Amino acid sequence: MVALIKALQVILALSILILFHELGHYTFAKIFKIKVDKFFLFFDAGGTFLFSTKRSKWFVKLCPKALDWETEYGIGWLPLGGYCKIAGMVDESMDREQLAQAPKSWEFRSHGPWQRLLVMVGGVLYNFIFALLAFVAIAGIWGDSYIPVKGSQIYASPLATEMGFRTGDEILAFDDWQPENFGMLQADLVRRNVHEATVLRGSDTLKLYIDQNYTKEILNAELLFDLAVPFVIDSVAGVNTALERGDRVVAFEGEPVRFLQDARPVLAGLAGRSVEATVVRGADTLAVPVQVDSAGRIGVYMQTPRPVVRRYNFWQAFPAGVRLTGEMLRGYLQDLRLLVKPSSGAYKSVGSFIAIGQIFPAVWDWYRFLYILGMLSIMLAVMNILPIPALDGGHILFTLVEIITGRKPSDKFMMAAQWVGMILLLALMVLAFGNDIARLIH
Repeated sequence: MVALIKALQVILALSILILFHELGHYTFAKIFKIKVDKFFLFFDAGGTFLFSTKRSKWFVKLCPKALDWETEYGIGWLPLGGYCKIAGMVDESMDREQLAQAPKSWEFRSHGPWQRLLVMVGGVLYNFIFALLAFVAIAGIWGDSYIPVKGSQIYASPLATEMGFRTGDEILAFDDWQPENFGMLQADLVRRNVHEATVLRGSDTLKLYIDQNYTKEILNAELLFDLAVPFVIDSVAGVNTALERGDRVVAFEGEPVRFLQDARPVLAGLAGRSVEATVVRGADTLAVPVQVDSAGRIGVYMQTPRPVVRRYNFWQAFPAGVRLTGEMLRGYLQDLRLLVKPSSGAYKSVGSFIAIGQIFPAVWDWYRFLYILGMLSIMLAVMNILPIPALDGGHILFTLVEIITGRKPSDKFMMAAQWVGMILLLALMVLAFGNDIARLIH
């Protein structure tokens, strides 16, 4: 059931994003009176479709004028996106016979370079607009919340310990930059190519050298820094009424615990027993009897660091949405920089639909869904604007060269470039699915 929910979210998300992307191309094509042959949600591979304004017999009977429409609108059967087929665009879908004919006035290739440029930029532009609207909505409805780095201590993983960090450290700075969001510390460490971390350890301020050879391990680590939660009781929900709010538990059966993470394995080993907890209450240190249940729990809630919560009204949501969009774009561009460095091993994180499905929650959550939509919209925009033939960025690059030099690449050159681009994209797809399969096997 969980897999089905995730799969449906992936299909819905990609459908929305690709439909919006193709709508960008469609809109500018219509503005410049370029004929759009087909506009489809999902692919009609093999000519099979679920609905078509020109091929669905029942629709044609209900709306006979649909046959006179310039564009065929439809829904394909293969839910892997969609497409907008623009007449006269030199790409892999154009046959040699059509390529040999003289360009018609309503074809894409017969229009000026600036018009063609705007048609190709339209998809990317619409994706950025969609991401902006998504983050504006998030800011306006839910606001912005995060655990602050200031005042929070880390629970160091074995890798973080190997790098020089210690449990209980408070991170003050990465190089000369002060991080704010605790949840982004691991990403910030690699994205900003940090060489030195400043930490507060007890009463001492220390400088830690960050060896760049750890980049690959940091990228592959599930969690580098956990939020260290001191074992200070907020409330008691079970039978252990001898414990009080504000008590700081420092040991169970003489086994020292400093943070909640320390207590979990200790309590698991004491499951089902009545044990003695050493508690600091005010200025006193007390021995308190505690009952541990069969699951290794004692029925208490911890005092956790309070998140920073920012609420925005209607007008404040727009600049907040712009800021969130900018942060997401900057982070993704930094990730791409790592991707082209083989030594970082970041290419192993490239994933396909399977990887995309993993980021969606197992239950429907409007906040998470809209946030992921905004993130994927930015990724789709950036990937499409890369100067690779067969992507929008390839068309944009060749059009810019034409504008600068005054010479238009031949249709044969453009067709050859499209096939080179298709081969590159196929190789990237093989890498993505290979990584996903390797992760599933692992």
